[in-house]
Amino acid sequence: MQDFLINHYLWIKAFHIISVISWMAAMLYLPRLFIYHCDSKIGSKQSETFKIMEYRLLRYICNPAMIATFIFGGLMIFANPDLMTEGWLHTKLTLLFLLSGFHGLCSKWRKAFQADQNKKSPKFFRIANEVPTFFMIVIVILAVVKPF
Repeated sequence: MQDFLINHYLWIKAFHIISVISWMAAMLYLPRLFIYHCDSKIGSKQSETFKIMEYRLLRYICNPAMIATFIFGGLMIFANPDLMTEGWLHTKLTLLFLLSGFHGLCSKWRKAFQADQNKKSPKFFRIANEVPTFFMIVIVILAVVKPF
């Protein structure tokens, strides 16, 4: 199995990057939808449209992309277990799990909107919208520069 992964490492890495891009696109867009959803009246056609958009984005893009990111990243580590001796990777994985927690919060917030029980303001979601950007910047720097 490990020989197969080593021989196809660049393909796995490519699919990992594609998965990360898809996940980040969804994680950057979902809080933006929440901002606009806050401004729509409960029960309005606009609010109901946002509910559908949020559900589909999370269910069909965000969740599968996150799962694929974990699978392809895990395969890369399995193919090259020496990566686990690198400090930058431990930091990257920590940030990855924190980003996954933010993903879970987005899911929780979507459910609140779905039930017409959102209590958060557009300002809150504007700030939340910056969280995945921060994680993305630090994770990419760690993966490319490998500072430690």
